[in-house]
Amino acid sequence: MKQIVIKTPEEIAKMRHSGALLAQVFAMLDDAIREGISTMAINDLAEDFIVNQLKSRPASKGQYDFPYVLNTSVDEVVCHGMPSVSKILRSGMIVNVDITLENQGYIADSSKMYCIGQTAPIAKRLVNNVYKSMWAGIRVVKPGATLGDIGYAIQQHAEQAGYSIVREYCGHGIGRDMHEEPAVLHFGRPGTGIPLQEGMVFTIEPMINQGDHRIKQKKDGWTVVTRDKKLSAQWEHTVAVTADGVEILTLRAEERLNGYHDRY
Repeated sequence: MKQIVIKTPEEIAKMRHSGALLAQVFAMLDDAIREGISTMAINDLAEDFIVNQLKSRPASKGQYDFPYVLNTSVDEVVCHGMPSVSKILRSGMIVNVDITLENQGYIADSSKMYCIGQTAPIAKRLVNNVYKSMWAGIRVVKPGATLGDIGYAIQQHAEQAGYSIVREYCGHGIGRDMHEEPAVLHFGRPGTGIPLQEGMVFTIEPMINQGDHRIKQKKDGWTVVTRDKKLSAQWEHTVAVTADGVEILTLRAEERLNGYHDRY
């Protein structure tokens, strides 16, 4: 296993800046992501904003030969949804938009769910509970806690709400590289796994299904969907372990307005 890269305060400051820029991308997209827009148009808006307005690099483009700057995962798509000019968002859909941004050599990674038009209560309930599950995991992060504590907190909230955790994909360390050690599972047992220490930076990004946890990959080699065709949702933040807790490096403005903080 590769070594976990412990970040210096100076490196975390650069990642904090990348995270703040990424939050600006979502703020820009909030007005654009609505009924009638194609997922490719979302991709193009984000790319133009990241490159020309923020003078940054969309870190996903070219990573593992992925040709786009973001993922748009609609309804039963679990992750890695490919933007398309023919995929038009319609009322009732839910979509996860997953974006990475690199500035000054350091990468931030975050995703957000959008409910399009008149979304059914059952879909909104899934979206809201996945968000709460992510925060349940974030709030246990502190030096001395373990990766298993994070996974357990997420799993407990999701399963108590009647949902299932996708097993095949997980959060990850992040910094100069998009994917570093450690792997951050979204299920687990408390007190197990690697102990957290100050300076670790990683993503927490639970993918949670309305039905069964089983998934399959489509023939495009990227798009992952639920086997039972039921809905899936995901939220993601990049977080840093601090001396006494956690800092959320990708917190968005509307989250602050809703009472969430960048440090716990």
